[in-house]
This record gives sequence, structure tokens and C-alpha cells, in this order.
Amino acid sequence: MMREWPTSVRVALVLLLTVAIAMSSMSVGLAVGFGLGRMSASRGPQAVLPVGSDAEKIIEPFLTPTTEPQTEVEPPPAPAGAPENFDVFWEALEILNEYYYGDMPQGNDITYAAIRGLLKALGDPFTSFLDPKTAEIFSADISGSFEGIGARVEQAENGGVRLIQVFPGSPAEKAGLQDGDIIIAVDGKDITGLTLLEQVALIRGPAGSEVTLTIVREGVRDPFDVVVTRGRIEIPIIEYRMLEGNIAYIKFSEFNALGTRKVREALRELMKEDPKGLIFDIRGNPGGFLHIAIGVTSQFLPEGQVILIERWKDGREKVYRSEGGDLAVDIPMVVLVDRGSASASEILAGALQDHGRAVIIGERTFGKGSVQQSFELSDGSELRVTIARWLTPNGREIHRKGIEPDIPVEVTDEDEAAGRDPVLERALEYFQTGQ
Repeated sequence: MMREWPTSVRVALVLLLTVAIAMSSMSVGLAVGFGLGRMSASRGPQAVLPVGSDAEKIIEPFLTPTTEPQTEVEPPPAPAGAPENFDVFWEALEILNEYYYGDMPQGNDITYAAIRGLLKALGDPFTSFLDPKTAEIFSADISGSFEGIGARVEQAENGGVRLIQVFPGSPAEKAGLQDGDIIIAVDGKDITGLTLLEQVALIRGPAGSEVTLTIVREGVRDPFDVVVTRGRIEIPIIEYRMLEGNIAYIKFSEFNALGTRKVREALRELMKEDPKGLIFDIRGNPGGFLHIAIGVTSQFLPEGQVILIERWKDGREKVYRSEGGDLAVDIPMVVLVDRGSASASEILAGALQDHGRAVIIGERTFGKGSVQQSFELSDGSELRVTIARWLTPNGREIHRKGIEPDIPVEVTDEDEAAGRDPVLERALEYFQTGQ
């Protein structure tokens, strides 16, 4: 006899079939960064949220004769409020529960997998779901500080975590870790088969606690262990200095919660030098909060200038304007961009380009022109939903198109290998020649 499940579990299992279908036809992925989001909003339980289809060929080899008598069981009806034809889903799930040779997902794993499957069907990589642990990691990052070892990371090609930037003065630097090191194990646990977020969750931990990282380093034959004492890390999102020719330079890497304050501090210091020009470098900047994009862009425009137009699917629009602050309204300005400049970075570049306020130099930007609203769910998980598209002040659509630079500059592999920066060189040339 088939097992009777509570209604709440039945609903979750019905949804699980959706994720099974969705995930059978496409790989699972999560874009980290490239976010243009609003602050999280609490929401109750009613929060809104292709390869191979020859199923018969897959199933047929397993339909072998059996001498056991077969009993037809009438499946229970789908839960109240389920979409039309969900009786079939429920029937299949009851069969899986009764006959599947293996472990079925349990508890929250079912619910979370089901939600991710539903989101996959939308075909929008920016509408996403974060479980409570992942949501906590993202929240810490966008707040501008966290507790951990102090490094930017990416997924290594053969598994593990590659350190792409060890923060100066961080616990990672003090322990001797270097850019390019690959972490393959944490406290003896192999992490090469985990997702990037799962890996990050293991590496991070309370300030003062120790973690043993197993490292693979180019030029070193065997992996080796490094013990790091975790600390409280403030994410370094800004660098600034004066360049030759009395040109001010700011490298801005993320529109997190500290962004506007950090840019204002840098501008105050640099403007004391009475610079002839300003280079604002947002190459590789993946974006961040919408209100920070407005705040940072406002430093370069007079109050009341249009920064972006937000448009919903029903045609409604909202215009966002510069808020004052205007620390660098008149200084000649260049903005450096590349394919990694996305979302909030494109808002800034597009606004300054449309107003003729800055010359854009580099590569075409990423092309992420959608806005996400974050909804905090009751268990601490988070649902990020695409709610609108944004346009530049002149009404240009950026989504999947990006911002075309006024002066295109290509960076070759030879440039990178030699440590050359032709984009920055071209910006300095522009200030010297005016073209």
C-alpha cells in the first residue's frame, strides 16, 4: 500500500517533479554578482515567486517482466490549488516514493530544489533562489564586510577555489596565501566536487577561529596545508591615487553598501591635488545596489539630472535623478569599462555617456539591464525576482546589448602576459591629446 503523506509534503513533492523535468534539460548554474538589486523585503508565505526528451528510450530497458502480481493503486488527488493536470505529477511522485531504488530528498532539500526547478523554467538567470546559508553569504558581501580569510575567489577549472585577489593585510595574506593559489580541501574535507557557494561557506567562519586549507600552487609539486586564523574582513572596493600628468585615478570594484561613502572619501582626497582630469575605472565591476548606483553617479552630475529610467512590463516607468553630492561635476572625466562591467556599472557608464559628461574607453560592457527585487522568505532564504528593465537617460535598452565605448580598446593575451594595460594608457593619452 502506498504511503499517505501530509499535504505540505505532498505539495513539496509535486514541485519536486518540476525540478526533475527542468534540471534534466539544462545544467544548474548560479551567476554570482551581476546584480542590480533593491534591499531585501520581508514577505509572507504567499510570496510570488533542453537536452533530450526521448524518455521512452531511457525507461524502456528497465521495464523487465516480473512474476510478482501487479496491483493498480488509485493515486490520491493533487493538493488543493495545484495547477491543472498536477494529478499526473502526484501519481508519478507517489510511484517514485514507493519504488525508487535510492534515497529521496528530504525536508528542505525537496522544497529548495523544487523552487530552483520552477525558476529554471523562467529562462531568466537573474531570477534566483538562495537557501538561508547562501543568502547569508550574499548579504555579508553586499554589506561590505564579512568574517573569513579575506580573498576574492572563483571556481577553479578542475575543482576547488582559486584565489584571484588576496586582500592586503588580511588573514590570508598573513598566512602566506598568494593570488593564484587553489584551495582543494578545507579541514581535510575535499571540496573539489562542491559548488562555489558551498566551498565559500566552508572557508568562511567566525573571526578568531582557525581553518586548515589544502593548497595547490603553481611551481610547487605537492599540495600543502596552510592554517589561517579567520578575521573580520572589510571588502576593499576602492583604490585611488594620482597618476602622471596630474590625473586622478579611482578603481571602483563593487556597488556594495559602502560604495557611495568610499567614492566620496576618495574624491575629497584627490580633489585636494587639483587634478587636471579624473579616470574612474569600473572594469570587472559586477554591480550591486540600485541606490548605490544612484549615489555614486550623483557625484559626477549636477542635481536633478536623469540617471536611469526603470520600466515595468505593463509600461509604467520611473525616472531616477541625481541627488546632489556633485564632488566632481566639472573635472574632465574618463570611465574605463570591459566585458565584466555590469548592471550598476552600466547605469553609471550609460548615464555619463548620454549626458556627455565622460568619455567611455575600453570594451563593450556585459549587458545586464534588468532590476531584481529581493524577497526574504520566512526561513531566511531569499528569492530574487526580475521586476523591471532599466534604460539610459536617452532611452537606450542595455539588456543583452551593453554599453559601447566611445573609444574601443582591445586587451590582448600578449598585453596581459606582459603586464600592459592599454586601456589605461589610452585614457592617459586622451588627456594629453584631447582625442
